[in-house]
Amino acid sequence: MSGTLVLVRHGQSEWNLKNLFTGWRDVDLTEQGHAEARAAGQKLKERGLKFDIAFTSNLQRAQKTCQHILDAVGQGDLKTIRQEALNERDYGDLSGLNKDDARQKWGEEQVHIWRRSYHIPPPGGESLRDTGARVWPYYMHDLQPHVLRGETVLVAAHGNSLRALIMALDGLSGEEVVKVELGTGVPIIYRLNADSTVASKEILAG
Repeated sequence: MSGTLVLVRHGQSEWNLKNLFTGWRDVDLTEQGHAEARAAGQKLKERGLKFDIAFTSNLQRAQKTCQHILDAVGQGDLKTIRQEALNERDYGDLSGLNKDDARQKWGEEQVHIWRRSYHIPPPGGESLRDTGARVWPYYMHDLQPHVLRGETVLVAAHGNSLRALIMALDGLSGEEVVKVELGTGVPIIYRLNADSTVASKEILAG
């Protein structure tokens, strides 16, 4: 018996549009973001997917994305668990800053290190490794058991919390996972074997 895990990064947020570091700041989706989330749901509906349970973060951009997807597949009232462990990486002192302004203040190289290093966090924030340290246990104890029972599970979350999951699922190194690009509103479908290994992976881009 195998289960299905669907990962979706939230649609474009207001601060994505403004090129700001967002992290744990609770900003809304843009009109484009709402459209991307609805389109993600339509793609999943066309694949005939129905979910047994959904998980999302404590941030509204992910929650609204999750709801759009569930509405699109005709499951608007499905049980949905909100969990801080799935929040975006905390950007600390960078939160709310324009990325170009941050480069002017700290330098292109330093900001690039904070954004793309696996181990090095920005001041007052989390590295991707730190994010993984809260995502992985939650996945193992709360999400994975549903998938291993043969259920179909939706996770609507954020670029870095999903990178941490993808790192574990795909067996990526820290150097490899920071290069993974996740489009907003693009579903990734994993089919897992009963032993938790990945049987197949499909990205519904375009």
